[in-house]
Amino acid sequence: MATSVAPPVVTVPRERRRRTPMQQRPRLWLYVVLGLGMVAMIMPFVWMILGSFKTTAEIRQYPLNFWPLEPTLDNYTELFVRLDFATFFANSLVVAVFVTAGNIVFSSMVGYALAKLDFAGKKVLFMLVLGTLMVPGVVTFVPLFVLTANLGLVNSYPGLILPFLIAPLGVFLMRQFMLSLPDDLIEAARIDGASEWRIFLRVIMPLCGPAVATLTILTFLASWNNFLWPLVVATSEDRYTLPVALALYSVGQNAAEYGLMMAGAVVVVLPILLIFVLLQKYFVQGIALTGIK
Repeated sequence: MATSVAPPVVTVPRERRRRTPMQQRPRLWLYVVLGLGMVAMIMPFVWMILGSFKTTAEIRQYPLNFWPLEPTLDNYTELFVRLDFATFFANSLVVAVFVTAGNIVFSSMVGYALAKLDFAGKKVLFMLVLGTLMVPGVVTFVPLFVLTANLGLVNSYPGLILPFLIAPLGVFLMRQFMLSLPDDLIEAARIDGASEWRIFLRVIMPLCGPAVATLTILTFLASWNNFLWPLVVATSEDRYTLPVALALYSVGQNAAEYGLMMAGAVVVVLPILLIFVLLQKYFVQGIALTGIK
């Protein structure tokens, strides 16, 4: 009895469908909206940079000129010669570096304890950390200043640095990242006889690169741009930071010196942009891995 053999099925690859104009329109509108958003975000920075090479009269004239008609470096010269902005820059750098380093060290320690150690009151302590995130900094401003004044730290580097050596956000960020690290690594190190300090320094911290980079950017940015606390604590010019000096010295007798103000803003923004460019890869990883939205 003959058996019928089914003919082989030949599959012909379907041609890629071309998008119709109606299907392409939503993507076109998306690009337009994103492009407008990018221009709206970048334009103030471009105007600030170009304005730093203009005189105040040219900035205030009408109609406005986008490009400098007569570019000048007088604003930068006045910043670093007459106003001694190098000293203010050094003050901001010292404060921001020490505050950032302190947050990396102490926030990592507390985050490790809350994430990997078992002790009484652990959950209560973590809830207190979360509670402090909801308290505005202005609420604790007066008590913090009174405490600083009683300790004799007004108009000093310790008075500018010590109150911000550890922040609840840093503790939360490091704790969330360390929770994702496997406990088997810690148990293996304990079996080998490593102490908790050695585990923290040699096992945990080398794996926390993205979280440390994120904490570095956020802390440095907050300290570098801090205005209210240095304005109150620093009572002499040799302790002024960049935001304070920029606010106090960019206002003349009759009107604000906008050219000087924009040149100072460029000086303030450049270190932040440099740090973000260098740590951008780790910053994105840290945000994604720690669950911060």
